[in-house]
Formats: sequence, C-alpha cells, structure tokens
Amino acid sequence: MKKSILLMAAFTFITGAILTSCNTPAEKVDNAEKNVVKANKDLDKANQEYLADVEKYRKETADKIAANDKSIAEFKARIAHEKKDAQVAYQKKIAVLEQKNSDLKKKIDAYKAEGKEQWEKFKIEFSKDMDELGTAFVNFFSSK
Repeated sequence: MKKSILLMAAFTFITGAILTSCNTPAEKVDNAEKNVVKANKDLDKANQEYLADVEKYRKETADKIAANDKSIAEFKARIAHEKKDAQVAYQKKIAVLEQKNSDLKKKIDAYKAEGKEQWEKFKIEFSKDMDELGTAFVNFFSSK
C-alpha cells in the first residue's frame, strides 16, 4: 500500500510538472512573434552597418582618388623641367595613371549596394586595384 501511494504521488508530481511546463498554442505564437520582431531588428541593424561601411569606404577612396589627382598635378609640374624626350615618356605614364584613377572613381561611384557578400568581394578587388595604383604613383619617377 505504501508503495502504491508513493508511486501515485510521484506520478502526479511528474504529470503536473510536464503539464505546467508545456506552452499553450497562444504562448507559442506570442514567442514566435517576439522572435520575428527581434530577427527583424537584428536584420535592420546589420543593413544599417553594411550601408555605413559602404559610405565610409566610398569616402576613404574618394580621399585617395583626390590625393592621386593632386599627385598627378605635381607630376605634371615636375616634368615641365625635364628634357623633351623625357617629358613625352612621362606624359604617357601620367595619361595611364589619370585613366586608371578615373576608372576607379567611376567604378566606386557606379557600385550599387547588392548585399554584404557582394560588397566584400567588390571591396577586396577595389582595394587591390587602389594599392596597385598607389604603387604606380610611388614608382613613377623610378623608370621611364
């Protein structure tokens, strides 16, 4: 008899614990709605961070492109004192640098926000191109 009372008490306790821990359908819907709202907020925040990164990078590259334009103007002034044959060679190199700089400016201006993954790929490629152009500026007077 004592065993059956203990068994019945244990069964009642376990059943009560199971029933009180279960969510009702209304609670499940409410929890799902809260999760959707939180996910939307997280998505909005991620999109804002992505767009802020795009704008920050555009400003940085615009500054670099402006610096490149200034360097080109300095190169033009500097080669004015060179011999005619050297001036022709330098002018060709300057024209190439101007074209590359212009192409990079057009490329960054034309970029449309297409998603974070595409942005990362674009940024890597664009940074590589900017670094190559920067190297060309540094090495401008090293060879004709």
